Amino acid sequence: MKNTKKLLALLLVLAMVFALAVPVFADEETPAMAGKTVILHSNDVHGAIAGYANMAALAADYEKQGAQVIVADAGDFSQGKVEVSSNKGLNAIKMMNAAGYDIVTLGNHEFDYGYAQLVENLKEAKFDTVCCNVLGEDGKPILDGSKVITVGDLKVGFIGVNTPETQTKANPALIKGLTWLAGDDMVKAVQAEADKIQDEADVIIVLAHLGVDAESKPNRSTDLWAGLKGVDFIIDGHSHTVMTAGEGGEPIQSTGTAFENIGVIVIDNATKKIESNKLVKITAESPKDETVAAAAQAITDAINKEYGTVFAKNEVKLNGAKAYDKETGLYGNRDGETNLGDLITDSMVWTVKKTGGVTVDEKHIVAVTNGGGIRAAINPGDITKKDINTVLPFGNTIAVVYITGAELLEALEASTYCVPASTIGGFPQVSGINYTINSAKAYDANPETYPGSTYYGPKTINRVTINSINGEPFDAKATYAVITNNFCAGGGDTYYAFASATSKFDTGIPLDEALMDYITTELKGTIGQEYAAPKGNITHVYRPFKDVAEGAYYYDAVMWAFENNVTKGIGNDLFGPDYSCTRAEIVTFLYRAAGSPAVAEDAVNPFSDVSKDSFYYNAVLWAAENNITVGTSETTFDPDAICTRAELVTFLWRANGAELTTIAYRFTDVPVNVYYTDAVAWAAQEGIATGYNTTTFAPDDTCTRAQAVTFLYRAQ
Repeated sequence: MKNTKKLLALLLVLAMVFALAVPVFADEETPAMAGKTVILHSNDVHGAIAGYANMAALAADYEKQGAQVIVADAGDFSQGKVEVSSNKGLNAIKMMNAAGYDIVTLGNHEFDYGYAQLVENLKEAKFDTVCCNVLGEDGKPILDGSKVITVGDLKVGFIGVNTPETQTKANPALIKGLTWLAGDDMVKAVQAEADKIQDEADVIIVLAHLGVDAESKPNRSTDLWAGLKGVDFIIDGHSHTVMTAGEGGEPIQSTGTAFENIGVIVIDNATKKIESNKLVKITAESPKDETVAAAAQAITDAINKEYGTVFAKNEVKLNGAKAYDKETGLYGNRDGETNLGDLITDSMVWTVKKTGGVTVDEKHIVAVTNGGGIRAAINPGDITKKDINTVLPFGNTIAVVYITGAELLEALEASTYCVPASTIGGFPQVSGINYTINSAKAYDANPETYPGSTYYGPKTINRVTINSINGEPFDAKATYAVITNNFCAGGGDTYYAFASATSKFDTGIPLDEALMDYITTELKGTIGQEYAAPKGNITHVYRPFKDVAEGAYYYDAVMWAFENNVTKGIGNDLFGPDYSCTRAEIVTFLYRAAGSPAVAEDAVNPFSDVSKDSFYYNAVLWAAENNITVGTSETTFDPDAICTRAELVTFLWRANGAELTTIAYRFTDVPVNVYYTDAVAWAAQEGIATGYNTTTFAPDDTCTRAQAVTFLYRAQ
């Protein structure tokens, strides 16, 4: 019995020991992210302040998992919504402080309220701001170019760089004295910072507000990466791109815009190497830090209280899109006329005429505003001041510049130089001007940019024609009063012609207030059907394919093929002139050029490799029925085989039902007794295919798409 009691006592002690030991062992388990440093990053937040709560929550989650966290941003945080524009970007700084940001660089929109305001805003920042390529009047960077942040025993170096486009995307009058290093000079500035911190930092990351848009070349993040050494990664912004790597596999990551995603970069502290990067999608269900969310809500509530009063009604959808929408067939504010652009510019003319002071005849008063300044749509229903401020968030005032018709034409030419291949913020929304853009013609750029700009002015006027001014003939020598905003009047975007005007004045009337006054007074509080669609101020002569240049030997043929539905290209506004053509494509081109004749329902398909649900089914049956092709065998057509030049002219020869009597064979590489002999001779005789030279036809060469439509076009 005594032994039994001792045994029970021993078991009890052991049980207590194990019970106490369990939580100790749990506490000593290694957290999943121990030994890692995580960089969380955003870019182009544009006033979407609710997302800062998501950022704070994600940072807390990684810290809970044992990681050390650095929070960074690649610019454009202080403009975009009334929540941040209402106090010139300061609310963005406050929210970033609340969310725990450590380091940021500047975007172009940080300069929207002027350099002096930016300096004041940054005094409130609890985070570091780096930027190496913006110089002050003394020729030195306005901020530290780089900063090394130490977390544990890991040192991460950050370098900041801002798009040189800022010098024309921000109001030039508000950034006087600042200079942007661009191109090779920008790369050298970043490299100098990388060299400076090379020995101190274990990992070097560039915070780049550069983007990857084609029109930003040579100042894109990909251009920067190509010129750098000793840098590990680029966190990018500006183009609102969602990417975890560049098109060429470059280590460049960007989250999109407005907290669409949060970027994550994981560094292993032991190896001091970046081991992974990804984007975390942010949705309504994503975790939020309650304290940060409450701070954002307080700002939103205050804005709604001040700006939320309904002052008018809207009966139509006012288009706030940036670019052409294939589904609706409507242009956006940066590549064509919109009804919202018409409404705004009409309000500008109405305002200036009402206030007076213009010294030219009323027929010579017009308005131009940059499409990039129109930031949102207005849906049918009630309209509040907040709606208008969201559309026009920059606080611009209305200005008047006096220029000649020739200078106005230059401004329109410069401001439409890249459409429709790409959009441009300077695209001119107008009132009182009727003009045509011929995008089939090339932009003839000067060899040098406008002074202090990244844009090239026109050497000659090729693309734009002004058809009329207020219904009257356009006069290149006449003086016109162009009502615009102070941004464009100062030479913003592509408007150097406005900045150069010898006579101008600023009315001091805010553009958003002028628009509200126009709606309430002139439109009697209702935007009606008169603005249901664009007014027809702008006409496009459209070139459908951006890879088909005017002057190319196949240009007319491609345009004919497009207009006659022979081919609509390969997608993404590309024709693919140098792409190979398959046999299926060739007979389809022929079939469509013939008007897509009906094929009998009981038509027999002789080819086992031609499926009934294929795009070329009817074309192949038609070609077989008309002896244009007999296939590669009795039962196979071989639709995916690359078509040769000999096959193409043979198909054409047979489709045209041509016959030869006597003809001199001109090509030494075309045998006399092969299936394509007569076809090649006929094509040469008719000027359809003249060969590479007088003796060489190259019958076995691959037929390109450009050759296919050219031969077909000539054969009509």
